[in-house]
Amino acid sequence: MSTYLIGDVHGCYHELNLLLSQAKFKPHKDQIWLTGDLIARGPSSLDVLRFLCNLDNCVKVVLGNHDLHLLAVYEGLRKTRTTDHLHDLLEAHDINEIINWLRHQPLLQIDEERKIMMSHAGIAPQWDVKTVKLCAEETRKALQGDDYLPLLGLLNNNLSNYWSPALTGMQKLCFNINVFTRMRYCHPTGQLDLITKKIQDHSSSILIPWFNMPLPVAPDYTIVFGHWSTLNGLGTPDGIICLDTGCCWGGCLSMLRWEDKKIFKQKSLSYKNYRL
Repeated sequence: MSTYLIGDVHGCYHELNLLLSQAKFKPHKDQIWLTGDLIARGPSSLDVLRFLCNLDNCVKVVLGNHDLHLLAVYEGLRKTRTTDHLHDLLEAHDINEIINWLRHQPLLQIDEERKIMMSHAGIAPQWDVKTVKLCAEETRKALQGDDYLPLLGLLNNNLSNYWSPALTGMQKLCFNINVFTRMRYCHPTGQLDLITKKIQDHSSSILIPWFNMPLPVAPDYTIVFGHWSTLNGLGTPDGIICLDTGCCWGGCLSMLRWEDKKIFKQKSLSYKNYRL
């Protein structure tokens, strides 16, 4: 059995299939992990989600910010954007089943045997392993619960940017979502910066990439994430791997085979059409 870890697909269905073909992926034997943001930006979000739903138990997914945005759009809490390319998905005859599958995916995947930890954006620098697991589980239950609409309505809440063990309720859940799906930079205090996206000149900026902060979980796990395409998979410390290489922006879709650490890449096929 091989385990394949794949960066942000963003609706790039054809690139995903070509990437898996390169590695001769066998769904009855192998396993794929995906860093979230399965949909939006690229042209074929519906095909991506149908494909993954049908693979069933050989797929491990974490939710990204675009995946949560889709849930909010579906529930009428947010409006879709033209660049999301979600019309076909939202009008699909099986949209209810697809949304139900997506909603029941977690924000964190951990393999304790191989010591792999995956989230879409990263891991908070204040969290030890116990806290990571607790925060992920609390948020998973909230998103899968009957009363999840108020939480979806608070997505992109930039005020929930500072960790305290005393956090409770919606404030804690929003902080957790910001860490798992939106975080890039931190202030030296550990406070999240949820605005900056571009790579900073570190000689003049006080902001620190989250993966360069002291991380209690780092010695024990390989941390895999996506979300930050401008890194192009570079610049992270040993044991922290970014797999988002911007396929939907004209880059490529990247995949790591865990067993031998081989990297597979598939160049974007039709970037010029993705942002129309």
